[in-house]
Amino acid sequence: MNDSMQAARWAMARRQFLQTCGMGLGTTALGALLPQNSSAALHHPARAKHVIFLFMAGAPSQIDLFDYKPELETRFREPLPLSVSMGQRVTAMTQGKDQLVAPSMFGFRQQGENGIWMSELLPYLSGVADELCIVKSLYTNAINHDPGKTFLCTGSEIPGRASMGAWLSYGLGSMNRDLPDFVVLNSAYWTGGTRNVQALYSRLWGSGPLPSKHQGVKLQTSGDPVLFLSNPPGIDRQIRRRMLDTVRQVNQQHFSEIGDPEIETTISQQEMAFRMQASVPELTDVSGEPQHVLDLYGPEVTKTGSFARNCLLARRMVERGVRFIQVFHRGWDHHTILPKQLPGQCFDVDQPSAALIQDLKRRGLLEDTLIVFAGEFGRTVYCQGTLKRDDYGRDHHPRCFSGWLAGGGVQGGITYGETDDFSYNVAHNPVAVRDLHATMLHQLGIDHERLSFPFQGLDQRLTGVEPARVVQEILS
Repeated sequence: MNDSMQAARWAMARRQFLQTCGMGLGTTALGALLPQNSSAALHHPARAKHVIFLFMAGAPSQIDLFDYKPELETRFREPLPLSVSMGQRVTAMTQGKDQLVAPSMFGFRQQGENGIWMSELLPYLSGVADELCIVKSLYTNAINHDPGKTFLCTGSEIPGRASMGAWLSYGLGSMNRDLPDFVVLNSAYWTGGTRNVQALYSRLWGSGPLPSKHQGVKLQTSGDPVLFLSNPPGIDRQIRRRMLDTVRQVNQQHFSEIGDPEIETTISQQEMAFRMQASVPELTDVSGEPQHVLDLYGPEVTKTGSFARNCLLARRMVERGVRFIQVFHRGWDHHTILPKQLPGQCFDVDQPSAALIQDLKRRGLLEDTLIVFAGEFGRTVYCQGTLKRDDYGRDHHPRCFSGWLAGGGVQGGITYGETDDFSYNVAHNPVAVRDLHATMLHQLGIDHERLSFPFQGLDQRLTGVEPARVVQEILS
């Protein structure tokens, strides 16, 4: 070995040492190298093994779906009181403009044994109200979409941090051999009028400073579910196996020379890709599902890339041991004509979300699968654009928003937290996004303060350096 090669190897060894010294769960509890089906890394008994995160990108209006405010009917077109807004920051779209109250035009009814108020736009979710924990007091820092999405997915508004699924893959290891720990599904959205749709960047399911094998794998909505899944003409599985064996030998020789752990990641991911050539087509082929199951998810389940199909795939992934499934649905950014567009969005997600809960429960999987439904922030009580009883829009609102959880050791049939009379500020039991993250990790057996990775002089955590708490009040 020549001097330059020896120096490179010593430098890499030093880098690995500095990366691993002081790691939290990731190394002291064997994090990234856990054997399959291991629970050695758990800090306490886990209530859940899987997470399905239903991300409503664009931010649903809590006032029109979950946060019932009937008294606003008497305040139609009134200016939002300064005692409520308190000079809090607003977007550039609202700055200097009137803030006129826009009550929801949609009806609400009490649902389930505890009489939870839910919108008429959610008839199927209303039917499983006793499984839902609706949190009305979520709040965040970000007031614009990209930092809001990045914060919800990674715990930081600054791009480059590891995502929720990557942290779980790193901290808990794999539960299966033939599929990734973390899978991402991007759903087609309602096409009846929605136009304001932001892009979804791969950093939302990236691994950040964690080893790259923990990043999410995004399934495609057309063609091969995973890019380059099929072999090209003239290449069969046996030829592919021999090619990988040869490449593996070269990579192992390279690793023995410089010791870069990313080379090992490359080897393991190439092997995973080979196994996925068999496992992914089987996963995504729903032709064997009984008709009553397909009917449960609704008519859109027959469309590849629909939210309904993706919810069904999420259930199939849980059955096959995928740790974290993130299902995106876009089109919730309703600055104008909300009454026209919101029903279509709800049509997309209402029946499939309820079906996912029912399907998992029937199969005995809901108790160890935590489902989370949320957007990046909420919507304002005041109007943007035209203001009529049946026509209005709403701006971004980070001060309060609603989401729900089901399964995974969370109490069903309850609401948690309250907002003020205008659904503008949290009045009781605030839940920060980092609290949501801490609670999710807790249900999977992880202490959020102990799951860390040293990077750029800090022990990086999903919940960051600011205080975060597990919302024990919603847990069973």
